[in-house]
Amino acid sequence: MNKEIFFTKLYDLYGPVTRARNCFLYTKKGVRITDCYQENGRAILGWHGDSAFTHFKNVISRGQMGSFLCEDKSRLEKAVSKLLNSERKVICFAHKMDALKAGLSISQGNTSFYSPWNENEQKCFDADAVIIAPPLPWTDSIYLLAVKSHFFQVQNTAEDEVRLASLSSVLSRKITLPFSLQTAITRSIHNLIAQLPLRQEKDWFIYDTVLTKYWERKGPYLFPKVDAEKYDDFVLHCLKLGIAINPSYSEKSIVPFGADKGVFTVLKNSPFHL
Repeated sequence: MNKEIFFTKLYDLYGPVTRARNCFLYTKKGVRITDCYQENGRAILGWHGDSAFTHFKNVISRGQMGSFLCEDKSRLEKAVSKLLNSERKVICFAHKMDALKAGLSISQGNTSFYSPWNENEQKCFDADAVIIAPPLPWTDSIYLLAVKSHFFQVQNTAEDEVRLASLSSVLSRKITLPFSLQTAITRSIHNLIAQLPLRQEKDWFIYDTVLTKYWERKGPYLFPKVDAEKYDDFVLHCLKLGIAINPSYSEKSIVPFGADKGVFTVLKNSPFHL
């Protein structure tokens, strides 16, 4: 099921979403939805007016939302470098495949996707190129490619010339972020860094008694056990119970951090037949 159909189904059942906070969506019909979709991971830090959006609002209030240059992107690169524990240059793309192609062009065998609290997180620290979806809702068309800085150091060798020629081709599809959005994304990276040591296995396994019947859980991520041909029906079943899961079978849902474990009692009491 694509997300447009999914959101239409949510609207038809409960009316428009009028408010979102932490891991919950609140609708016009007065229904609270437990959000395990979380904008496909962009809202993994939760729905709330956090400091990232405060920074965004403050920059806009100063009129800095044009195409003019306001400041270099060193702050964003410093944040990403801190996240990955290595010095990085950051290139922005509007599409995941563009970021992936660029990463593979830079390092064919050592390009990774970053997911916080993932068991392969260490692999990202070592990777030459890492693709990051910023943990900021509303930025589903922005992907950061974090490349180890030494790939941009030129020593005028033949190898450098070949590498730079390859880079110039793939970087033709990069985008420049408005300063206001760049500022918000930078703050969201810092927010993620602050949360990394605070969320642990104990915060996710408390829901296992219900969830592991339908998903395999790895950290906060849920991978469906439901057969692919039944998955759309499962998505609708959960939605009718007030639980929003990832509508795409190939993508992961996310354990709702901080929710009372009783939010899944409805799924326990109204099971889906596998």
